[in-house]
Amino acid sequence: MQDELIIKYIRKRKEEGMEMLIDSYRGLITSVIRRHLGVLINYEEECVSDVLLSIWDSIKSFDKSKNDFKNWVCAISKYKAIDYKRKYISKIETTDISQELYYIDTDLMKAEIEEEIKEILSHLNDKDRELFIKHYLEGESLESIAVKNNAKVSNLYNRLSRGRKRIRESISK
Repeated sequence: MQDELIIKYIRKRKEEGMEMLIDSYRGLITSVIRRHLGVLINYEEECVSDVLLSIWDSIKSFDKSKNDFKNWVCAISKYKAIDYKRKYISKIETTDISQELYYIDTDLMKAEIEEEIKEILSHLNDKDRELFIKHYLEGESLESIAVKNNAKVSNLYNRLSRGRKRIRESISK
């Protein structure tokens, strides 16, 4: 009933029809546009306005025997958003990082990483800290570490697992 009144008012070019349309369908129109515009959120309001204008201009082409008014509004919203995407996607600036010059202080970066590692490993006892350093940082295999320390590989796996758990718990606090 509401849709028929909206259609009737817009066909007669009465502003109340547009007000009713906005009250009833603005949320739906916006959500359809947002879904299809993607990264072009800056153009959302403009696109909503264009959809409303398009409905105003093309209401005579609406045929309720062919389609539901709500679906017709959604279709207009979808295709208008796709048009906007085609039109404005080229305006998004992309930067090719290979063309830019970046100066990185590798010594500073290494120092920061070492500091972070030291902080993370500070939650472990000396034996586990040494195991983590040898296995994860130096890339030594557990079999090799087990032979050097006269230990079982399964024990080393258990120590690594408990150590990771301890680190996770301390970081999440």
